[in-house]
Amino acid sequence: MTLHSDAVRVLEGYEDQQDLRQIYLDHLDRHPDGMWKDCGDGHITASALVIDPDGERVLLTLHRKLRMWLQMGGHCEPGDTSLAAAALREATEESGIGGLTLLPDGPVRLDRHPIPPPCHWHYDVQYAVLAPRGAEHAISDESLDVRWFPYDEVADVADDSVVRLLDATRARL
Repeated sequence: MTLHSDAVRVLEGYEDQQDLRQIYLDHLDRHPDGMWKDCGDGHITASALVIDPDGERVLLTLHRKLRMWLQMGGHCEPGDTSLAAAALREATEESGIGGLTLLPDGPVRLDRHPIPPPCHWHYDVQYAVLAPRGAEHAISDESLDVRWFPYDEVADVADDSVVRLLDATRARL
């Protein structure tokens, strides 16, 4: 199974956000290269919100380029075997935490957002992962900082897309 066909399978099985889900599926139908950064009309990305094992805090990264507090995530790579694997890889790389565990039942939500040309859209497929007890995080080259935030402080530091992801994750927990 290719990463493209896995993305189609995952999105076809995703039952929420029907209109946005269809936009993702239409994009992949029109663009065989729609998983990759060099697709000019946009591309699928994979991200994951890292939750502490007690379910009280989230780990966010201060993105080096965007200078915003965000969940971990980014571009799919040729070695990724699935969207879930891409999200888990990104979360592990950007948090420095090994042993992260994906929440079951697939993506938590979708978030499409514009990015500067030459590409125009990120079609983000958002997952959530649990950190192991006692996990220590590290700052990656893509981050200025990585920090745990209690749920009630996320809206003070992050944009609405992160807040929506947190709300959906909490509902899933």
